[in-house]
Amino acid sequence: MTSNRFLLFVLLALFPLFGFQSKPEPEPVDQVYPLLDAANSRWFYFSSATRPFGMVNLSPDHELDGAWNSGYRYDADSIKGFSHIHAWQLSGVSVMPISYTASPEDLLSDYYSPYSHDRETIRAGYHRVYLDRFQVDAELTATHRVGLHRYRFPSGKQSGVLFHLGGMLGPSAMVEGRLKKLDDHTLQGSVTNEPTSRRPHPITVHFQVAFDRPISDWVEQSDSPHIIVGFGELDGEALQMKVSISYTHPDNARENMEKELSHWDFDRVEQETRALWNELLSRIQVEGNTETQRRRFYTDLWKALQGRRTISDVNGAYPDHTGDTFRIGQLPLDEAGNPRFRHFNSDSFWGAQWTIGVLWSLVYPDIAEEFANSFLQYYRDGGLIPRGPSGGNYTYVMTGASSTPFFVSLYQKGIRGFDVETAYEGLKKNHLPGGMMSKSGYEHRTALGGNVEDYIDMGYVPYPNPRGRFGGHEQGAGQTLEYSFQDWTLAQLAKALSKEADAQLFLARSQNYKNVFDPASGWMRPKNMRGQWMNPYDPYDYGKGFVEANGAQFTWFVPHDLPGLAELMGGKEKAVEKLQQQFLEAEKLGFTSGTSHAVETHPEYRRIPVNYGNQPSMQMAYVFNYLDRPDLTQYWSRKVLERAFSALSPHRGYNGDEDQGLMGSLAVLMKLGLFQMNAGTEENPLYELGSPIFDKAVIRLHPDYYPGKTVTIWAENNGPDRYYIQRKSFNGKPETGIGIRHQDLVNGGVLRLQMSEMP
Repeated sequence: MTSNRFLLFVLLALFPLFGFQSKPEPEPVDQVYPLLDAANSRWFYFSSATRPFGMVNLSPDHELDGAWNSGYRYDADSIKGFSHIHAWQLSGVSVMPISYTASPEDLLSDYYSPYSHDRETIRAGYHRVYLDRFQVDAELTATHRVGLHRYRFPSGKQSGVLFHLGGMLGPSAMVEGRLKKLDDHTLQGSVTNEPTSRRPHPITVHFQVAFDRPISDWVEQSDSPHIIVGFGELDGEALQMKVSISYTHPDNARENMEKELSHWDFDRVEQETRALWNELLSRIQVEGNTETQRRRFYTDLWKALQGRRTISDVNGAYPDHTGDTFRIGQLPLDEAGNPRFRHFNSDSFWGAQWTIGVLWSLVYPDIAEEFANSFLQYYRDGGLIPRGPSGGNYTYVMTGASSTPFFVSLYQKGIRGFDVETAYEGLKKNHLPGGMMSKSGYEHRTALGGNVEDYIDMGYVPYPNPRGRFGGHEQGAGQTLEYSFQDWTLAQLAKALSKEADAQLFLARSQNYKNVFDPASGWMRPKNMRGQWMNPYDPYDYGKGFVEANGAQFTWFVPHDLPGLAELMGGKEKAVEKLQQQFLEAEKLGFTSGTSHAVETHPEYRRIPVNYGNQPSMQMAYVFNYLDRPDLTQYWSRKVLERAFSALSPHRGYNGDEDQGLMGSLAVLMKLGLFQMNAGTEENPLYELGSPIFDKAVIRLHPDYYPGKTVTIWAENNGPDRYYIQRKSFNGKPETGIGIRHQDLVNGGVLRLQMSEMP
């Protein structure tokens, strides 16, 4: 049995364990809307022919140049190839089916084709589109590491497939492209992603290609990096092509194909991919509200399970670029000789403390544990737990030690299938000079932009950095707030592991947030090396001491000590008044800085006081819970959902920066009415309540991790204007607090909420 079929067998076997005795109509996978926000998408955003966290993410590309405004762009008028890798700072293996009657050489530099959405079908795991210029009907699906294509060419014309082996492809320039014929049905090739400003080392993609028909022609020219492989006239019959990839070696690309796709049954692969998606999406089942909102919910959940991609082969080989020279690493194997976990490419966990960290640990603890083990593999190889690796590289994307809350939350929730002592060792290193807190965004060659030394010695990160500019995101006040929160979460793990001295050290450091609060203005405010407040200071100006935000938004970034923050503001009532005013103003702009991350610096949008289009503001509606005003959490969380996370169209979706599942996860949690302010990093973490939008939601707990079978959230008397929870009970027992503890929740049961128009 191949590993791919074995994975499907295991997932199907889990159905009764998760309690799927009956199938909802339509099934969750059928409600996914892949075109959400596709007009604003960036290289790694759009997905169609892929599996959850698949190495292959196969889809059409409309724009080829750059990490932003590239890949699939709904409003574009032509397709420029089908590429197999759409990942954080990675791309590769772009192909284009073509037809011709003469001079195929001309197509080497001119092969784009118009298309129409009228002849396009997209669903989870599948893409079909008609290329008007070549009269080719193209279908795409995929296993985990193999893309499968099915093309139907017009009668009376020659048929071929062009391989894009050089030039820009998304975030990377493709260089050293190679393609050779192994036999009449098989090709072998490679292409290298050049380094980018964010990924410091090159990464080579090896690929194997198999056709179900013999190759008849080979077209190349010395002045073109591309090659056309021809198949003669097919008279309308289908041509199928498999493309498997590997970041390590051509032999592993071949083995990935042999193990995952040994047949040519396209429809079977599509159905197996659909079944994999449906199993994961079906772990949450929702009822009520509108069909549009149910579709949007499953699209959000689908987004939460992709973007971060596998880079290890089926045999456990993986690329390691954490050192000065490239090496092929090997993941540990189980008794049957299979890798114990996958290795991943991942954008930053910056913002994950309120999003995938919470969602995965509750609904997908198996996936969360796998990511923890992958990040520890980076630590064993390169000496640092990453915050966003790409192709085996450290990228130092964003700021701080954003992986710390993720690991601590897993431990506190009993997800401990990783070496906890090694994890603590690596996390602690990240909080000290030489670790991740020493580096600002994309600071590859120095360790001065993070400025953790001043944070330790002075109690804050000065702005501007007195040492100079070394990377991106050197925003002292924002860094101080991030470090303080991350220190608090590490203190919780130190305490749990009986490391009392460390616990006290990091707990004391977690109070450093107070050093950048200006009592005169009532805002968090940058402070220079001499301890002087930034002057003049505008708390609504974007990026002045705060990472991808303004001071008004970042003032509330104290998730570990909101009572302490309120005290600095003059008490909870004054804090409520201040935050309430920010939400009232933000509502005028829809709670987001425009409809995409690209306009976040717009003169008007940049001044928004609450921005649910980027990570720093994600927790703000739930702050009211800690100011003794849960009614305002319920009201504003529902308002945010209505304005920012309810659209279902190619032109609207996340209204900002959907970083590989972060916004999708946030939307899912808010729609369930669950949140964790401190990322679930305290002992027996609390799930705070918001205002669920569905009448009923059933979360099916993983039997290998949690004792309960299901958690059911009943929102009785729910409706568009019934934001408020009047009464609540869990398993029949009245609840008076702002939420439910983790251990109670995962023991299973029913959370019953009585909703009302009045608080």
